Amino acid sequence: MKVLIVDDEVIIRSGLSTVIRWEENGFAPLAPAASAEEALLRIPVERPDIILTDIRMTGKSGIEMAREVKADYPETEIIVISGFDEFAYAQQALREGVSDYLLKTSRPDEILAAARKAAERLAKRRDAERTSREQEQAIRRGWLAKLLTGGVQMGAGEASSELWRHYPQLRPEAADQRLQVWLLQVIGGAEADFAIERLGEQFERELPCAWIPWEAGLLLLVRLAPRKDAPNRAEAVIVRVCDRTDAPVFAACGLPVAQPAALKEALDTAAAASRYRWLMPNAAIVRYGDVAGRAGMRGVCKDEEEAALSAVLRAGDGDALRAYAAERLHAIRQDPQATPATALAYLHSLLVTASRWLERAAASIGQERPLPAGAAVDPGELEARPESTLLAQLERVMAQYRDMVAGTNPVRQAIAYIHDHLDQSLSLHQVAKHVHMNPNYFSEMFKRETGQNYLEFVTQAKLRRAMILLAETPAKVSEVASRIGYEDTKYFNRLFKKFTGQTPSEYRSNC
Repeated sequence: MKVLIVDDEVIIRSGLSTVIRWEENGFAPLAPAASAEEALLRIPVERPDIILTDIRMTGKSGIEMAREVKADYPETEIIVISGFDEFAYAQQALREGVSDYLLKTSRPDEILAAARKAAERLAKRRDAERTSREQEQAIRRGWLAKLLTGGVQMGAGEASSELWRHYPQLRPEAADQRLQVWLLQVIGGAEADFAIERLGEQFERELPCAWIPWEAGLLLLVRLAPRKDAPNRAEAVIVRVCDRTDAPVFAACGLPVAQPAALKEALDTAAAASRYRWLMPNAAIVRYGDVAGRAGMRGVCKDEEEAALSAVLRAGDGDALRAYAAERLHAIRQDPQATPATALAYLHSLLVTASRWLERAAASIGQERPLPAGAAVDPGELEARPESTLLAQLERVMAQYRDMVAGTNPVRQAIAYIHDHLDQSLSLHQVAKHVHMNPNYFSEMFKRETGQNYLEFVTQAKLRRAMILLAETPAKVSEVASRIGYEDTKYFNRLFKKFTGQTPSEYRSNC
């Protein structure tokens, strides 16, 4: 704590400054003042916590100085050190708020003890004031959070009155002023919590606003300038303050509202805008008005995307898988109609596609189900960390497939390959090459393992896939034929009827 000594006698000033070991006892002594007038000029700048003063000095007395100090800085502790042992002086000093009265004949340890007591009183008062402020702040913030989320049940007029009472800086100064909610998040950094507090304090200094911690960031409620003053100053201030922050800051704002009773709408629209953070990673600000008109992207992956994913998973190349995931995420972000909901639906469809591919691969080599997949994807986790969650799940599927086929014989590996390429014309030589076997020996081994010759097995596998497509998709018969490697629809129809006893159209109608 800072200590200021005031005395017009140089010997006393020097003695009190040098004899007492202030620094060793936790005090920070300021340069002594030679008069009350000098002290009164320096106090507003240097803000001492404790003042030690004489009573009788040239010019103003110590008691007169104490009166002025207490009027402007009532928390300051003042100790009189006088050469007069008179009760009247002591009484007058105490009336002016002096906390202790010592004689100049007092020993240094007595003066130091009085300073320690003053410091303790000051610390207790400050602790009590801080606790009181924190409690009041918690009450105000809790009330504001309830108002924003619709948890405060009161009329529009009452809501306005309560908001102005808690946050007078938000009271409108013009009839057309509005309120706007901003959600800000400090991205990364070990000191994110500290940065949030610092941001809030900076906003309070530069804007008519209120702020509260919100989820992993900060909620800022701003009183906007009147419409006639557009462009609005609030956004410019927010951008400037965020640019001065060491860590990057993402900001989203909702629609402005005229009344405190409509703040839930303001928060809802700000929250909707904030969900675009992963879709617009290069944007420092997302405004609800800029994204509200998006219609949404395609929520299901296309056949060619499914085929590309299957090929990457089957190849077992981790780098290729990461490149595929990055390419899909880039494509989502480039779609001008993408919304968080439709983008997440698309990502979920990729994961479902990967899971179904793994199930088909397991069935093709005689396993009833793939290896345990672990916990299902949490939609909240996918929304919060889409990139890492998507890649982790796809890597898990790739690892399961690799483990699943590692212990199978060449024929089982060939069967898995056949089921993955039913859309192609699969020659025996092509499949034998895939499992590194001589075609003649592979043909004999395949017949011995499956009980069917190679061509018969492939044809039936293709027709079973066609049955699934006819039953589960609206694809035309010609499209179904193409998707299992037959460009001649008439030939496909003959094979299908021979295998099932029905034409493709009859089979679909009976499903």
